[in-house]
Amino acid sequence: MKFQMRVYIFLCLLCWARSENKRPCLKFSELSIVDSFKDLFHPRIQMFVVMYTKNNLNCAEPLFEQDNSLNVNFNTSKKTVWLIHGYRPMGAVPSWLHDFLQILLNRNDMNVLVVDWNRGATTLIYNRAVKNTRKVAVSLSKSIQELLKHGASLDNFHFIGMSLGAHISGFVGKMFQGQLGRITGLDPAGPKFSGKPSNDRLDYTDAQFVDVIHSDSDGLGIQEPLGHIDFYPNGGKKQPGCPKSIFSGVKFLKCDHQRAIHLFMAALETKCNFISFPCHSYGDYKTGSCVDCDDLKKKSCPRLGYQAELWKDVLKERRKRSLTTTVFLDTSGINPFCTYYFVLSIIVLDNTMKDGYITLKLLNQLGGIEDSKLYQQNKSFYKLQEVKILAQFLNDVVNISSICLGYRQSSSQQCSTCQYSIQRLMLKSLTYPERPPVCMYDFVLKESEGMFLKPCTCTRGEI
Repeated sequence: MKFQMRVYIFLCLLCWARSENKRPCLKFSELSIVDSFKDLFHPRIQMFVVMYTKNNLNCAEPLFEQDNSLNVNFNTSKKTVWLIHGYRPMGAVPSWLHDFLQILLNRNDMNVLVVDWNRGATTLIYNRAVKNTRKVAVSLSKSIQELLKHGASLDNFHFIGMSLGAHISGFVGKMFQGQLGRITGLDPAGPKFSGKPSNDRLDYTDAQFVDVIHSDSDGLGIQEPLGHIDFYPNGGKKQPGCPKSIFSGVKFLKCDHQRAIHLFMAALETKCNFISFPCHSYGDYKTGSCVDCDDLKKKSCPRLGYQAELWKDVLKERRKRSLTTTVFLDTSGINPFCTYYFVLSIIVLDNTMKDGYITLKLLNQLGGIEDSKLYQQNKSFYKLQEVKILAQFLNDVVNISSICLGYRQSSSQQCSTCQYSIQRLMLKSLTYPERPPVCMYDFVLKESEGMFLKPCTCTRGEI
């Protein structure tokens, strides 16, 4: 009995000693509208950097210890992602922050540094928050200098900035002569930055690679392209699934703006490739003028999100030739937002198919039908000339058992008895370019009749 009591006391003391040695988790500065009002009379700015790794996934720790030594959990040889929030007039913790951290660390073994400048972003005076972005960048540069002394590399730094945080990232990049590895701007703030010279906002020269997602370019975001590549989901303005009325309250104001964050997170979390299409304008993209990916197509169409850096080399070459790369895609309105793109290629044997419309449906192996949205104007098909049409589906069809194809002339030229000779149809997934395309050869299509076709493997010379 005495022995058991001694063991019990020993274990209690051991647990107590461990609890004494375990430091408390750091918390993001949680403020309120009261702090915004206080800022009117007593402006304050403070910046903290807290660290997360797989070793402290749920417990933020300081980047540097009290004696200025580097936290032992920080690995200087691994990639370091810096997350920087934007304007916070209500002072609350960013609603997306926790999920973003979890997704990043679940995907890769890395260092994640959260830049907390809530005391400086929580103000009713937006211009004051704008001015504070420069001060935050200066403070961050000091932390970076310390990390470099400990053996960290600018090449491994990836700054992800939301709204004002995107411009903070740019200001930091300027201080290091554009040698940061990467900056991702998530709907960079537009007010006070639109139309400004490159020294006063995020710019492609601020890092070795800069990618930008524009989701509210006619509101809180910025319209002009800033990066090596600029993504404009759904045209970069109104996002599907967001409230359309101001009576929806705060969500109406921030939903479009924050969609850039959620798209980036979804691209990280899912296996869907958010492919996008280089195009002069969203209008041209919607009418099907930009099916091919120009000189980017060697690696398939560029992808929004973490994978965008796969196109870094070709995008940097384009920028050297003063060519901006603006790319467009459409998403769904609910998480994970992904849609699935195919390209439909058709070669006809005569010139009778003019000013008409193609319809396309796919059947999966279970007999389920998937309707498509086709990006096309009235198409004219010329003898033995390939015509490409972009098709979008809300659901992926992995195993295509049947293709339902239809064609009708414009209303003024309808012909109920007309038939059209098709030499070849090819359907290829653009979302997953590694999948082999499927084909159909030498068939006749009747006017305004959906025809079910059993696809086969395309011949090698055509792929």
